[in-house]
Amino acid sequence: MNPTGLDLPPLMAAFVFGLMGGAHCIGMCGGIMSALTFAVPPSMRHPARMGGLLLSYNAGRIISYMSAGALVALLGTLFSLSATARLLLQVFAALMLILMALYIANWWKGLLKIEAVGRRLWRFIEPVGRRLMPVVHLPQAFALGALWGWLPCGLVYSMLAWSLAIADPLQGALLMGAFGLGTLPALLATGLAARQLSHLIRHPATRSVAALTIIAFALWQLWTLTAHNVY
Repeated sequence: MNPTGLDLPPLMAAFVFGLMGGAHCIGMCGGIMSALTFAVPPSMRHPARMGGLLLSYNAGRIISYMSAGALVALLGTLFSLSATARLLLQVFAALMLILMALYIANWWKGLLKIEAVGRRLWRFIEPVGRRLMPVVHLPQAFALGALWGWLPCGLVYSMLAWSLAIADPLQGALLMGAFGLGTLPALLATGLAARQLSHLIRHPATRSVAALTIIAFALWQLWTLTAHNVY
């Protein structure tokens, strides 16, 4: 099931939403990325090694997103047995996109309430991650990134709602993978101290344009779903 209700490929849309959410990723995870970078012993901070570690961090993070997407989509199969249930899941996914847009632009922080639920799980995961620092090996960085992927994040939760609407574990995993790849440029820029790009992504105007684009897409999605079911 295509949760967009449009001809736009879901994986392409998820990737674009990841790019648009880059401002939020820098704001929420930029500090973590910098901390992970500085946790590497100074003698090992040459470009090649740092690049490998940053990619390993993010590969682990994206794998976690994909695992969560598969699990949530599997849950979606239990709720999408009827046409009415499928429609409700699609509407829910569209509404979550609107909440995500408001979150990205700092216009409304309602998703923070959802993040509060995830913080309960994070209390058990965070101590495990601390034991992996300082990072000196690629597998260690991958493992730490895989734990980091479960950090409470409203942006991720809104995309998981989309996976729920898809109700297909493989597609749910791929959708979250595409979203994770979309967030990659912003976090790599932060980790590599690409200040100009980071400032551009975090600029209020950039965040507002991204939010308005996502809202327009979600409203179009809702209109399409309504039109298809009325006629």
